This record gives sequence, structure tokens and C-alpha cells, in this order.
Amino acid sequence: MDRIDRKILDVLQSRGRIPVVELAEQVGLSATPCRKRIASMEESGLIARYGAEIDHERAGYPITAFVSIELERQEADSLELFERRVMDFEEVVQGFLMTGSQDFLLRVVVEDLHAFERFLQHRLTRIPGIRSVRSRFALRQFVGRNRLPSRD
Repeated sequence: MDRIDRKILDVLQSRGRIPVVELAEQVGLSATPCRKRIASMEESGLIARYGAEIDHERAGYPITAFVSIELERQEADSLELFERRVMDFEEVVQGFLMTGSQDFLLRVVVEDLHAFERFLQHRLTRIPGIRSVRSRFALRQFVGRNRLPSRD
């Protein structure tokens, strides 16, 4: 990845729907080489996908909870089972396998506290092999970047 690729990525991270001609102008290329660089980054998996960033609160999901999960066993089968089951829960918008005392960290968005309680009781805690669940609620988000740091 060279300096021009980084410029392309920088622009795409903030304006994913920018026309290629406009993007090419901003990074100092003509449209065809710019398009080829984007295609190469897509094919390599560097650009994983395009999508709209949704404001959860405005979409009716004002409650964000961070849920730490500790499993009874940290064997590959237990970890894989948990991951497969959680992928079916639409309330979970991000999930991470962690180091340390907790095995997983989930970011969960819901409409209200009753919806969170239903999620815990009827979905999450029904997954076999969970030793403990700890939840923390976000009061507000003050940083929300969906982009890589620049290398300047």
C-alpha cells in the first residue's frame, strides 16, 4: 500500500459513495487507475465492504450495553458454539473474543431496559457453557470513529 492508496482509503472512509471521478481528482489520479486501485483493494480484502453508518439512537435503539461473558471452558468447541449462537442475535452489533478474565465482549443495542432484560433472559443466557455475564451501560458516546488513523 503506497501513499496514494492511503489517500484513497482516507477519502472512502469518510465518503464511501463518492464518484470515482471525484475521488480520482482528490488523490491526484485519473479515473481508470483510481478504479483499478479500488478494485485491487476490494479483491485483496483490504476494503471489506461498503455500508451506511446508522445512528442507533435515532433509529430507535437508544440503549447501548457492553456485555462481558466468561465461559466455563475455553476450549475451541465452546468458543465456536458461543460465537455461532451470538451471530444470530440482531441486538449484538459487535462481538469480540478477548484476552484476560472475560472471554467475550459484546456491544448490544436495544430499545429499552425491558428489551435488554428479555435479550439476557430469553436469548443470551440460554447459550450453554456460560459461567458469568456482566453488563455495563453506556451513558453517552464521545468518540465514534469508523476509520483508520492516518500515518502522517
